[in-house]
Amino acid sequence: MINFKQLELSHVIFDKLKQRFPELELVNIIESPESPFSVWVNVIMPDDEDRELEVRQMASELSADIHMDYGYHILVLSSSREEKLAA
Repeated sequence: MINFKQLELSHVIFDKLKQRFPELELVNIIESPESPFSVWVNVIMPDDEDRELEVRQMASELSADIHMDYGYHILVLSSSREEKLAA
């Protein structure tokens, strides 16, 4: 189960990404089905491959900072519009 701090930090990551990449869309924030200690932030990535790589790089840096500061494992993953409609 995702705790309040994990949810808050997941939104912090998304908000920082959204500031730099306004085309990002949040699909959902879920507990990883692979590990109860990981949180997945599912987003719809930009269509441009170079922009997507920039998003992934920034997300990786933000996630690493949170992991070092708080010990939480939060991943930003690519999702589809169909998954957003289902969520």
